[in-house]
Amino acid sequence: MTVDTPHGPARVHLHPVERPRAVLVLGHGAGGGVSAPDLVAAGDAARAADVSVALVEQPYLVAGRRSPAPAHQLDAAWTAVLAHLGDDALAGLPLIAGGRSAGARVACRTAAATGAAAVLCLAFPVHPPGRPEKSRLDELDAVEVPTLVVQGDKDPFGMPPDGGPSRTVVRVRGNHSLRAAAAVKEAVAGWLPTLFR
Repeated sequence: MTVDTPHGPARVHLHPVERPRAVLVLGHGAGGGVSAPDLVAAGDAARAADVSVALVEQPYLVAGRRSPAPAHQLDAAWTAVLAHLGDDALAGLPLIAGGRSAGARVACRTAAATGAAAVLCLAFPVHPPGRPEKSRLDELDAVEVPTLVVQGDKDPFGMPPDGGPSRTVVRVRGNHSLRAAAAVKEAVAGWLPTLFR
């Protein structure tokens, strides 16, 4: 599905389940697409929990550009896609917003504006490698809904702290690429049921 946004068309790959309890919408990282192993694993866990999945390709990626757009453009495009999905294919379903790396940052920054009921962050980039003084933790700390962060224990982008009762951080073996798909799937599968109690 192609969705028009203020910054060009985005592409959405829908993976619905028969009787969805919610929808998980995931965005990709800055340098990759929606076929990243951790995104695929999270989607598999969601569908097994009766949660429909939508994978979103940002307009810059659809246009064939490798460099990501500025944050405000990413956020505007993401918000437009979620509004379209909420009016159409996913109307009435609770929204779990998320993504990997840069996509996780977008989901956090827009969580309140999109009405997300929960946020899933895969490899949240706490700071640029070797630059802990350039922290992006404020984006994660601003999220007020239940949040799961799945992070590689050797991620050069840092390790976020647990954020009290609403944020859970699961450390898995690996680095920023989160190629330990089974561990990612297990973490997401364990967290999703807590949202439906």
